[in-house]
Amino acid sequence: MSEIRCAGRDSGAVDNENGSAAAIGAAGFLSLAAAPTFAFMALLTAVPGSGSPDALCGASPLSGMVPMYLLMSAFHLAPWLKLISARRGLPSLH
Repeated sequence: MSEIRCAGRDSGAVDNENGSAAAIGAAGFLSLAAAPTFAFMALLTAVPGSGSPDALCGASPLSGMVPMYLLMSAFHLAPWLKLISARRGLPSLH
């Protein structure tokens, strides 16, 4: 098999400094976007008339979409907590 190279890149992976910085920046943005997105989805789901009808019929308060979105939001708070602690100069726990 012949090896194909395009413009000096051999695997298609990001191998220059600018590309790496862009990838890291995008990953950082996505990690910070998760928690507020899930919190917003929980608020939208909790609006009367938009939720599932079984929530009104005696279903468990821990079942349904609102608690799921709130838990997902809580699980994705780590990047926000790291950002806040870094800005305040607090020591990291890892």
